[in-house]
Amino acid sequence: MSIIGIIGGSGLYKIEGIKNVKEVSVNTPFGKPSDKFILGELEGKEVVFLPRHGIGHRISPSCINYRANIFGMKKLGVEKIISVSACGSLKEELKPLDFVVVDQFVDRTNQARPMSFFSEGIVAHIEFSHPVCPHLSKLIYDSGKGLNMSIYPKGTYINMEGPAFSTLAESKLYRSWGMEIIGMTNFAEAKLAREAGICYATLAAITDYDCWHPQHESVTLEMIINNLNKNIENSKRILSLVIKNISGEAPCRCSEALKYAIVTDRKVIPAKVKKELSIIIGKYIK
Repeated sequence: MSIIGIIGGSGLYKIEGIKNVKEVSVNTPFGKPSDKFILGELEGKEVVFLPRHGIGHRISPSCINYRANIFGMKKLGVEKIISVSACGSLKEELKPLDFVVVDQFVDRTNQARPMSFFSEGIVAHIEFSHPVCPHLSKLIYDSGKGLNMSIYPKGTYINMEGPAFSTLAESKLYRSWGMEIIGMTNFAEAKLAREAGICYATLAAITDYDCWHPQHESVTLEMIINNLNKNIENSKRILSLVIKNISGEAPCRCSEALKYAIVTDRKVIPAKVKKELSIIIGKYIK
């Protein structure tokens, strides 16, 4: 049976109903994760929960240790990750309180944050044209529809740097590019999950229209928090149904992302790197 990881974004710091709860600290070659991992059972399935900003929301999007978070999930045996994230809308039809199941990303952080496990002594080029797991994404969408939520099956997420919100010029630029929603965290997670061979999908909860909208020219934290609190309970309902219906096997190739991706001659990969990344690369470098 698959172990399911849940990464909670703004407002989602815990999930009620998890049984047999155990908190675990995980050491990684990349430093400390955002917080302790919460292990337990939800809807009869093993789950691992992590608040990406830490309990109390103390870590900025720009300062999250994404590598440690995803490596920790891999170390705990997670095979599927559902990311719940607050985001802004760049389209009139995508309204605050709606949900979007992201299918594409555009990165605007310009490598300001480390987002690859392969930075020293080993090079790997993963296939990333479709950056989320289609099977897991469909399950999230179907669950939302089954609960009569206002949810969209796809949308492009532009990952800005933050922590400040967009300027008006930036917001208009992203709209002109055809972007649907905007956030600060999910691109790095998606890329690292793919490198780690973990299925990954995003449930994006729209909190605001960003500053492009004439009736929403000022994106305030108060506005976002109010909408966020309304969306959190619906997010939890969707998560519970997804986990209830999730199966052990998925008809996807996420777990085989590294099969032909490592280009470094096995003989020159440092022993330290082989050891540190063994849970990710072990079966490919024998």
